[in-house]
Amino acid sequence: MSEEIMINVTPTETRVALVENGVLQEVSIERATNRGIVGNIYKGKVVRVLPGMQAAFVDIGLERASFIHVADIAAARDPEKGHIADIDIRTVLREGQELVVQVTKDPMGTKGARLTTQLSVSSRYLVVMPGTDHIGVSQRIDEEEERERLRDIVADCRDELELPANFGYIIRTAAEGAAVEEISSDMAFLARLWQAVGDHRKQGAVPYAIHQDLPLAMRTIRDMMHEHVEKIRIDSKETYDKVKEFTHQFVPEAEGILEYYPGERPLFNLYSIEDEIQKALSRKVSLKSGGYIIIDQTEAMTTIDVNTGAFVGHRNLEETIFKTNLEATTALARQLRVRNLGGMIIVDFIDMKDVEHQRQVLRALEKALLRDRAKTNISGVSELGLVQMTRKRTRESLEHILCESCPACDGSGSVKSAETVCYEIFREVLRIARAYESRNFTVLASALVVDRLQDEDSASVADLEEFTGATIKFQQEILYSQEQFDVILL
Repeated sequence: MSEEIMINVTPTETRVALVENGVLQEVSIERATNRGIVGNIYKGKVVRVLPGMQAAFVDIGLERASFIHVADIAAARDPEKGHIADIDIRTVLREGQELVVQVTKDPMGTKGARLTTQLSVSSRYLVVMPGTDHIGVSQRIDEEEERERLRDIVADCRDELELPANFGYIIRTAAEGAAVEEISSDMAFLARLWQAVGDHRKQGAVPYAIHQDLPLAMRTIRDMMHEHVEKIRIDSKETYDKVKEFTHQFVPEAEGILEYYPGERPLFNLYSIEDEIQKALSRKVSLKSGGYIIIDQTEAMTTIDVNTGAFVGHRNLEETIFKTNLEATTALARQLRVRNLGGMIIVDFIDMKDVEHQRQVLRALEKALLRDRAKTNISGVSELGLVQMTRKRTRESLEHILCESCPACDGSGSVKSAETVCYEIFREVLRIARAYESRNFTVLASALVVDRLQDEDSASVADLEEFTGATIKFQQEILYSQEQFDVILL
């Protein structure tokens, strides 16, 4: 499989696109005014403890207070068994207490950032977790022999470098096949980085940032570089030079495929990435067969509805449904990555009576999600024919980054019809006519509503004038939304 990474840089934002075989698979956006903070370490202050929720709010210097649950507090864990002890959060946290925390989820919507006191810092091959002696291996490394080799290397290097025994590690996917020298160098770098974090804990007035993760361009090279990536293109010379220096020091295998792109044609137009981003903001995703899926994102969950659309098949209805569902698994798996959808996801596949068809569709979905770097968990088909799944969410979705709630519909996705607004105007005129003696009214409304009042509903307006004994005039207001109107007494 051929992969390319495109990095588009402007003074206001950095965008990264992962393209597999010429098709966009992932998009990451980091704006200068709103950089992601996942991985950052802060020294904050507890502002409120919520014993009923076993949680607390912590001020780390952001607009909204951040949230930490007792499960994410290292002091609440049983040191021998490792799991959460049955304790009251008030025994480990109190209001006004200073606390060193790390962000695990960016602020999303009205929710503050999610925090943990179980700190970790990352490098190319490893994640170091002080406070535990555990050595874990990425689940994406399948071969047991390689997993054991990597565990042994890390354990031996920890002894050779005389690192503390309570330095635990997670071996990342990129470490597969890495030499002993590379992993040893990574461990030494992480030890220096953790020492710097420890030194910064003693500086500054609370709240303040102790450690910040790399910018998006460098983070992308660190996290997404592997043997299938054939080219990394960057359209900013300044960023290219910085990334080149970073790769030379930390990811030398990426130096040969790093490329500065000075072309006149915008980088994101090479594979129609701009068009794909626009499509990813739409509810409807068309399938090649003629079917389509509808994606609705809410604060609580994301729902995905699969429909046959114009696809009528060639044999029978069951076969048509089966083929549409199979095609939809690939499309929705890609959309989850492109849109960066997370949390609870409900997929409403077209009802399949054949149990074998249900099994094959689930297997196809699991296979399509294997390349997803975010952790996913899929349940079976429920009695109602729904597939429930979760996808780990750490950053805002593409829609939340690029869009805001519609001022006309206030985020509901729909507005009142002109007919409904006309009837509301009739009721308002009646209310005012009963309350006041004025017999002359002017109605200010949008052009569509005024047109209807003077055309389809003109007879109703005449009846209303006769009933109230008042004269009603209409005036179009180009700045009014379809739902907005005012009734003025003259």
